[in-house]
Amino acid sequence: MSLGLAPLLVKEFYEQLGDLFSEDVTLLLVEQNAGLALKYCSRFYVLRNGELVLQSDSADYIDDPTALQSAYLGVDA
Repeated sequence: MSLGLAPLLVKEFYEQLGDLFSEDVTLLLVEQNAGLALKYCSRFYVLRNGELVLQSDSADYIDDPTALQSAYLGVDA
């Protein structure tokens, strides 16, 4: 979602996304910046080559993204 966007637009987008999150709105966000996206969701899913390789609560990975990086990149971190 944010790849290629101006940093100010990304900031504004995520501020509005935060408002939706606080209102308990369900939506699907496709984002390469997983660290940023985890701050604005309660659950996440990682797809690699069309297959689900990880799903979890965001709180489980927001402070220690090592396993998320491994799943996201397809390598051992």
